[in-house]
Amino acid sequence: MGINRTMVTKHMPAKQNRLDRERRTIRVMIEIYCRCQHASSSLCTDCQQLTDYAMNRIDKCRFKADKPTCAKCPVHCYQSKMREKIRAVMRFSGPRMLVYHPILTLWHYWDEFTMRRK
Repeated sequence: MGINRTMVTKHMPAKQNRLDRERRTIRVMIEIYCRCQHASSSLCTDCQQLTDYAMNRIDKCRFKADKPTCAKCPVHCYQSKMREKIRAVMRFSGPRMLVYHPILTLWHYWDEFTMRRK
């Protein structure tokens, strides 16, 4: 018997759902970037490493469930090389997110608006 996705999200705390959305948003942005910039149907090695690094940073975030969006975060936890890469990805993919994933984009802006810096 498989796990029903709606059952999992229905009983999951709202803040955990927000972190899952953030993970998904980063993944989608990197996928868009890789597909358009590297002409790849799946993630190339560099983009997969960036995805793994970003997921690790989210998992180790000191703010945990109260984590603001990266733009609003007072702590820059990415190494400078990776920060440059993720900025390039966000700069490229950000405007395209509204076309490819409008709901996820709206959720991201909602999170940015409601998760204030402490």
